[in-house]
Amino acid sequence: MKTENVIVDKSKQFALRTIKLYKYLVNDRNEYVLSKQILRCGTSIGANVKEAIRGQSRADFYAKMYIAMKECSETEYWLELLHESEYIEDTAFESIYSDCKEILKILMAITKSQKEGGGEI
Repeated sequence: MKTENVIVDKSKQFALRTIKLYKYLVNDRNEYVLSKQILRCGTSIGANVKEAIRGQSRADFYAKMYIAMKECSETEYWLELLHESEYIEDTAFESIYSDCKEILKILMAITKSQKEGGGEI
């Protein structure tokens, strides 16, 4: 279900891609440790964004968006490890990694704007 909010939509789509990646890693590559990490943090981004949208205050919004940003950064790390350890191929990595970097840039802009006192909730 698409909304009018870019970060909500992108983080949800990313979570769905992360779930597919997790299934691939477990079912096709028999990888169970790194896959759990990527599943946890990759889906947490959108969950924290959704919580932020319903935040009770500007501070609550900022805190949840900041957590989403940190989860996105962690996801970036796990994707790099999965790629460098050859669990995911170049093409698949570049696609999902590019999405992760795009979401991270958006979250960084949102948190910077909120920290400086600007932006709307």
